[in-house]
Amino acid sequence: MNKTLLIIKREFYAKVKNKSFIILTILSPFLVVALGALIFYLGEKNSEDVRKVAYVDETSQLASAFTSTKTLKYVDLTKLGFKEAKIIAEKDYYGLIYIPKIDSLNQLSKGIKFYSQETPGLSLISSIESGLDKKIRDLKIEKLNIDVSILKETETSISIATENFTGEKSSKIGSILRMLAGGGFGYLIFMFIIIYGTSVMRSVIEEKTSRIIEIIISSVKPFQLMLGKILGNAFAGLLQFIIWMIIGGAILFAITIYLGPEAVNSTNGMPMTPDVVHQVQEASNNNIQLVLQEIKNLPILTIFFSFLVYFFGGYLIYSSIYAAIGAAVDSETDTQQFMMPVLMPLVIAIYVGFSIIENPHGPIAVGFSIFPLTSPIVMLMRIPFGVPWWQIAVSMLLLIVTFIGIVWFAAKIYRVGILMYGKKPSYKELYKWLKY
Repeated sequence: MNKTLLIIKREFYAKVKNKSFIILTILSPFLVVALGALIFYLGEKNSEDVRKVAYVDETSQLASAFTSTKTLKYVDLTKLGFKEAKIIAEKDYYGLIYIPKIDSLNQLSKGIKFYSQETPGLSLISSIESGLDKKIRDLKIEKLNIDVSILKETETSISIATENFTGEKSSKIGSILRMLAGGGFGYLIFMFIIIYGTSVMRSVIEEKTSRIIEIIISSVKPFQLMLGKILGNAFAGLLQFIIWMIIGGAILFAITIYLGPEAVNSTNGMPMTPDVVHQVQEASNNNIQLVLQEIKNLPILTIFFSFLVYFFGGYLIYSSIYAAIGAAVDSETDTQQFMMPVLMPLVIAIYVGFSIIENPHGPIAVGFSIFPLTSPIVMLMRIPFGVPWWQIAVSMLLLIVTFIGIVWFAAKIYRVGILMYGKKPSYKELYKWLKY
């Protein structure tokens, strides 16, 4: 046990004292914020590009369907005629909408065309179609001698209040928070397994190729060495994530403090009256209270405890496999044949996890959240939506049993492979090593 602790300390200090580790730990949260700011800035710049779209309406009935916005300007070229308007639009406009003279509204809806030099964006076409669809619908209603204004008064917007049978209320914001919490924790485990599992594998390969392992193995059992490497990297990674959360929280708090007053006291740079300011503050307070209430409704203790169990359980399972692969090969290039079977359950877990959000209690969701190789990710994505305790217990029990079994198998491969050189092992040979 003392030797294992020494190896854990050695791996931990070797990792955290590395310059690249220190730089990445400090700079990563700032780089993420900077990247987000850059994406936001580029999006804003891209949205500032004003596109002018001309239209020719030979029916003289659909012009009101085109309403200009901040980034989209409609220009009526109907008086010029289609041919001349097409020549002008090709030079000076983003595109041209042509509405031919067709009496039948049903045929007209299929005869409208859009001309442009380049393929138009989906949002632009959808916006044009939506406006024309509403206008043609109103024209059809008028032909039936029905007052459109009266008909529009019958339109309503439904907002359904939801709560469970015990009386606990929920909302759309709560569903979004559950989705973000589950997806965030699941993706965090996925990234941790990939990054630090690969780190364990590279460390084993490096020591094996440098022949240092021959000296180490003379005084330490292979199982102790493998377990020490896995846990040492795990603690280093956990430290890194804690630092990232602290720095990220401080940055988020600073941004909130900096942008808070501007968000309340100004809207698009225009001054507001005291009444408007009061309404904005009241609406903001209501939203904040709703968000806080939804956060309070989350099973926070269950999420935190489950995160720790699945975090270490999932990492230990996959890092053991990575360590065995590193011991079986002579270079990182030789690991490619073994990586696909390892990555497949993780990739499936991510896709299943994000797809079960609409039905977190369905048979697929339950099955993959109990299956040990996918449960660390899928179960964490389900827990915010409420999971029966027995499913969590069964999932954790299977995770622990699988971890013990995989570590045992990985240790047998590690014990033989760590001293094997000059030959690429096949799956058949790995099976033979398990019998030694």
